[in-house]
Amino acid sequence: MVDKKKDFELIRQIHTVLVLHYLEGQKQADIARALNLSNSKVNRLITQGRKMGMVKIDIESPFETLMDIERDLTKSSGLSEAIVTPSVVGSEETTLQQVGRAAANHLIENLSDGDVIAITGGKAVSATVEALEVERAVDVTVVPLTGGIQGKYYTDVNHLATQMAERLGGRTMLLHAPLFAESREQRDMLEQVSSIREVLDLARHANVALVGVGSIEPEGSSYYDLHPVPEADRKMLMGMGVIGEFLAHLIHIDGSVSNYALNSRLVSVSPDDLAHCKRVIGVTAGAQKVLPIKAVLNGKFLNSLILDESTATAVLQEMEGARNVA
Repeated sequence: MVDKKKDFELIRQIHTVLVLHYLEGQKQADIARALNLSNSKVNRLITQGRKMGMVKIDIESPFETLMDIERDLTKSSGLSEAIVTPSVVGSEETTLQQVGRAAANHLIENLSDGDVIAITGGKAVSATVEALEVERAVDVTVVPLTGGIQGKYYTDVNHLATQMAERLGGRTMLLHAPLFAESREQRDMLEQVSSIREVLDLARHANVALVGVGSIEPEGSSYYDLHPVPEADRKMLMGMGVIGEFLAHLIHIDGSVSNYALNSRLVSVSPDDLAHCKRVIGVTAGAQKVLPIKAVLNGKFLNSLILDESTATAVLQEMEGARNVA
């Protein structure tokens, strides 16, 4: 026959211990002293209470809305992970810094000694590099995914790769080649130079790739820092259905690479080559990036995407609109 009185006393004792521990935040040793129990007894009572279903943990976050957007984005896009940061109204720079910090933390969480990290240029990648802080040096090799354009801190990918390696405590292999060759033949010749070929091969099979997503529509787009073009050419590109830039390649809304002649002169890993990388992390922010992000997601180039709330919400609306039309 069940001893109901004994059961009641046990439940009452467990309840008392659980209230003191979880609601009042007391340590197990303090509870043991207060109730004249051993530390091990208190531990057993807490364990019993959890097994009996007396503990129900409800975690609330002030950023629950962002987490909902993350879930919607991964579900809609096929991403393995999305990280959405708050947007700062009226300050694109602060918003980008927040995205960079989130991307830096995500990158560090996915690094192991011996990894190769491949990176593009761009303002978002630069913000990520600036935010990198590690507790111990990580034995990594950082390589560029593209040739570089000197002149601005975010277009010189060799400079960014060197900065990243220094902040992580690793090393870098530089790509001594321009982003744009003068002709397709010169591009082919450059990519056969052993030192250039070695870096590009490492980049194609990197453990982690950190990539930006570029726009071409705004006249002040950073793509035109890579390759300045007249206004007529910019409008022509948009008329051809070019929607954005990825690894310096001009791409269409479905993620395909445009048949624009400039693409054939790029010293760069191609978007399709990223499939050989174990993890590809995209980092970006800003309203002008919405359609380029949609194109990159359509191309299935990314595993993870880090962006701000306003941009993420607009991307979801674009994707939902496309489904409704279909």
